[in-house]
Amino acid sequence: MVMNSPLHRGFALSKQTTTVDTLANTAVSEVVSGMIVGLGAGLTAARGIHALAQRVIDEGLDINCVAASERAEDLGRSLGLKIIDFAMLEEIDILIDGADEVDRSMVVLKGSRGAMTRERILCWACKRTVFMVGYKKVAETQVGATSPLPIAIMAYGVASTRKALRHIGINGVIRQDMDGRLFLTDNGNLVLDATINGLENLPELAMGLNDIPGVIDHGLFIDEADTILIEKEDGSIEHLNRTTDS
Repeated sequence: MVMNSPLHRGFALSKQTTTVDTLANTAVSEVVSGMIVGLGAGLTAARGIHALAQRVIDEGLDINCVAASERAEDLGRSLGLKIIDFAMLEEIDILIDGADEVDRSMVVLKGSRGAMTRERILCWACKRTVFMVGYKKVAETQVGATSPLPIAIMAYGVASTRKALRHIGINGVIRQDMDGRLFLTDNGNLVLDATINGLENLPELAMGLNDIPGVIDHGLFIDEADTILIEKEDGSIEHLNRTTDS
């Protein structure tokens, strides 16, 4: 069970959802009846959940949803979305999610909500992924200079895992909640919030993290994003789209 971290407070409702939300509406515009839709975790993803639920009400969309976190699932259900079990699904059509930071090479940094493992599984099962961010979350060079890199690790062998992380130049602190209790992900893992300088070779770093047995997952999403929607200061939406070889 996830502890009540300050990162999670205010997740369910936002006054933004009572007005027209161009970013969220753009993100869910591709959804059509018959789709299975992945719902990401976090405040920006929650905007997408609200927009999607409103389309279901307004247009009578017939869709099923799977959620990356228990909180996202609870929010979706509370808004009338049909949430189904992901366990027996081989594929979903589209993932609508937010991000902590992105860069213009379309690397995405995630994990402030501790849901990166489930979000990555959804990404890999998706035909298409759409991430939403505000313009302040676009890194000038590459992700990691201003946001910590969350790393989900097992409690079992945590000291040896941290030693292995130090060996590849990664130091950080184990996340706690406001009461000083250890933060646990929905899968029961710890989260180490690591400091990186934004100059690393991120694909190599991701592979190095993947090679450590005690690391369950991490917040570096190197090539999972198909589209990134950036909400600019004037309210307009910039699209970053990954090019694919024909």
